[in-house]
Amino acid sequence: MVTHARRGGNLEVMGMLFGKVTHNTMIVMDSVALPVEGTETRVNAQSEAYEFITMYKDTVAKIGRTENVIGWYHSHPGYGCWLSGIDVTTQTMNQTYQDPFVAVVLDPVRTVSSGKVNIGAFRTYPRHYSPPDQGPSEYQSIPLNKIEDFGVHCKQYYPLVMSYFKSSLDKSILDILWNRYWTSTLTSSSILSQPDYMAELTKDLAEKVASTDRKLCQSGMHKFDIEEEASKVSKDAAKLANEELAGLMGQLIKY
Repeated sequence: MVTHARRGGNLEVMGMLFGKVTHNTMIVMDSVALPVEGTETRVNAQSEAYEFITMYKDTVAKIGRTENVIGWYHSHPGYGCWLSGIDVTTQTMNQTYQDPFVAVVLDPVRTVSSGKVNIGAFRTYPRHYSPPDQGPSEYQSIPLNKIEDFGVHCKQYYPLVMSYFKSSLDKSILDILWNRYWTSTLTSSSILSQPDYMAELTKDLAEKVASTDRKLCQSGMHKFDIEEEASKVSKDAAKLANEELAGLMGQLIKY
């Protein structure tokens, strides 16, 4: 999934998840990239994609694989793992007609920048359901031009706990890949490989600071709202500084 998402660059990509359900656990055994056209802000499956899924299921069934489609994945290049309004609509429809179904979101840009896979799994609440107040969730940095979409729909879905496993075959494949590409891994640099991303983060942070400054100048703004707004900007600044520092330290150690 990460490799597929990285190949997409700044365009969103999409794929399907195959696996099984055991008790209350959804086990993803495989993922398949779909032939869909995406943009920098959205990706939708068309009739060709559904035909591909049907053909794929029929083909793997002939060799004894009986996993079902239990979810879908797509990428959010550079703006985190969450569900947009379109994603919520898509996932709700999938849960209505082919539940159990899970939505997985990956951010290939933040994965490269942080050095660890940026991924999240989600399911939507039933229509007209009002979730209880669960208190503050883990904070994640959202670009200023995405905050409205995030805020409008963030109460319509919930995250799932994720864990990972690998078979003996997976281990053998990973060992082969490492033996082949270890030099590329050691010589890679998150700063040099995607300078535009760091520039966009800095620009977005400057816009957030300016927006917060304008709000602070407004009369009648509650003290708690002011502190919360300033706290978010501070966390975004710390995140950017940490990523830059980690990239510089990694580059110094390697070179």
